Amino acid sequence: MDYGAEAIKRHRASRGKVSLAPKMKVETIEDLSIAYTPGVAAVCMAIAKDPRESYALTNRANTVAVITDGSAVLGLGNIGPEAAMPVMEGKAILFKGLADIDAVPICLATQDAQAIIQTVRALAPSFGGINLEDISAPRCFDIEDALQDLGIPVFHDDQHGTSVVVLAALINSLQVVGKKFADAKIVFSGAGAGAIASARLLLEYGAKNIILVDSHGVIHRRRTDLTPVKHKILEVTNPENVTGDIAAALRGADVFVGLSVADLVKPPMVRAMAKDAIVFAAANPEPEIYPDLARKAGAAIVGTGRSDFPNQINNSLGFPGIFRGALDARATRITTSMKLAAAQALAGLVAEPTAERIIPWSLDKAVVPAVSQAVAKAWRAK
Repeated sequence: MDYGAEAIKRHRASRGKVSLAPKMKVETIEDLSIAYTPGVAAVCMAIAKDPRESYALTNRANTVAVITDGSAVLGLGNIGPEAAMPVMEGKAILFKGLADIDAVPICLATQDAQAIIQTVRALAPSFGGINLEDISAPRCFDIEDALQDLGIPVFHDDQHGTSVVVLAALINSLQVVGKKFADAKIVFSGAGAGAIASARLLLEYGAKNIILVDSHGVIHRRRTDLTPVKHKILEVTNPENVTGDIAAALRGADVFVGLSVADLVKPPMVRAMAKDAIVFAAANPEPEIYPDLARKAGAAIVGTGRSDFPNQINNSLGFPGIFRGALDARATRITTSMKLAAAQALAGLVAEPTAERIIPWSLDKAVVPAVSQAVAKAWRAK
């Protein structure tokens, strides 16, 4: 099937993917008087006296804003807010279908970090959580950090949804090939939001040897062109100060995590990796190397970001359950312990991992309950 052509056809037929539906029936004058005027005034005044009542008297407790500026959409780049809307609507239907969370897609006509921060602050009273999405690095780090005092969870999914799913997949993959987490040499292609956040979470879990590679090569201590964010991650990565390009980084590596661009990795690079190599080629929509090529070159386990191949390493396994747990626990932020708990719960859903199944299917109904309960428990134990 030509998924692109079919997607255009279906989106055009339905005019997008989301709509609003009422919870209350308004069929009589009495119904109208309760749902709207005059009865609604009493509800308004109850919230005015105690703003916390907004969680009980409105849908706020179950509503998340999915906010983007369209600057880093999938693997498509800076395509703008209008073109980002189909992805935001897609997130919204996954929130609803998987976790019964009402999500509102919001695409902003600005890429100024301070303007985005101010806009999110102004919108916050309407929502129980904020899912930042497809905002380019390094602004995404500053924006998320600046919003942690809102009193509701603010979560940049490209960072943390990615990191949770990558960690879960790697926990099970290393178990399959019989390698220890602390012993694995892990190479990331890409040094943007997802790669840096994933590296940080893997380090929290126990990784010791992580190398990041950006478009100019390995991030090492002699480079003079690094951003402050890359300088900071370098403090805890590349312990042997490896230099060179992606091919140099992959020599002897146990794990490749691709969060970058299509067709970057060639079969000889995979052959140069360690025995029983793990290859996560998760660039979307086209992977860094296709699974058949990676396997022929010697990879023991291959994952991608796509739903039409086995081992889909996709944020949809993370964000619905993470937000469900955070909303249920009335968490005010998403902590590292909550992310670690989510990853371990996700990995634990595959009782006997194999090379063809290191992570649950994205639409597995067991995922959200397991992840949400682990996240809520981690928040309450803080």
